[in-house]
Amino acid sequence: MKYRKLGSELEVSALGLGCMPMAGVGKDMYGKANMAESLATIDRAIELGVTFFDTAEIYGPFINEELLGRAIRGRRERLIIATKFGFSFKDGKMTGVDSSPANVRRACEGSLQRLGVDTIDLFYQHRVDPNVPIEETVGAMADLVAEGKVRYLGLSEAGAETLKKAHATHPIAALQSEYSLWERDVEEEILPVCQDLDIGFVPYSPLGRGFLTGQIKSRDDLPADDYRRNDPRYSEENFALNMKLVDAVETVAGRHHCSPAQIALAWLLAQGDFIVPIPGSKRRATLEDSMAAVDITLTEADLDELEAAAPIGGTAGLRYGESLMSMVRL
Repeated sequence: MKYRKLGSELEVSALGLGCMPMAGVGKDMYGKANMAESLATIDRAIELGVTFFDTAEIYGPFINEELLGRAIRGRRERLIIATKFGFSFKDGKMTGVDSSPANVRRACEGSLQRLGVDTIDLFYQHRVDPNVPIEETVGAMADLVAEGKVRYLGLSEAGAETLKKAHATHPIAALQSEYSLWERDVEEEILPVCQDLDIGFVPYSPLGRGFLTGQIKSRDDLPADDYRRNDPRYSEENFALNMKLVDAVETVAGRHHCSPAQIALAWLLAQGDFIVPIPGSKRRATLEDSMAAVDITLTEADLDELEAAAPIGGTAGLRYGESLMSMVRL
């Protein structure tokens, strides 16, 4: 494994592990997860030198943090644990966004308990709350840093101006947002701000929700209850168009004698040493495949070929439906 820094101080493995698919998310999120295999996957990640693990209270909700806490018990000191807050709950179900100071503290206390840790290494606001000034939210997060309950702060899917305001209130170590060969819009404004302010960037869905792996050749390959059947980019009208990108990734993968997933991740790693993707996995086989991407060096010809196949805005369809799109880049 290789290592990078988020911001000026927080060292993490160059590839982290997104834990969302593992437990508590439901059968329609990339298929059902097996608890024993999920735990074994985290064990294997640690063996491979992965130090960066990403979860959130909304995953489940709550169960995903409990799973990760169980997996890391007894070996906490070696690891960087990131979790996220930003929603309100009633009877175990999410009821809306909430980044009020009171909810920031409630979420932190709950996450600490479920993870079984004394300190959260990286605490993200999961989605910007338009009803609460970002300075107020980050101020409450900064209080948790002062109390030793949180080490570093992050935002997720925040717009450039929000990120600037947040960073002026308290240093932001990382911004997590979607970024991959099929979602490059962050390159236009978001990534330059991160570079200017020395903020690390953590791409989620770096494999295009599985599309870039080349394992899904048609919508029929998805289970009937898989949520991706409602993803605009997986729709009947867009699927075939987007497969042209997969063809290009597979061509480059053939030259390197590796998987398309490894090429997609290697491309992200080549975009800057402040970028730390977090591919999600719930099985050891896919984990091992993804983590091998750190050893792949793409040539200029490879990068040019992928650039031509995946220009900014070139993917057919929005990355989310209307309701979820309304919650990003605020």
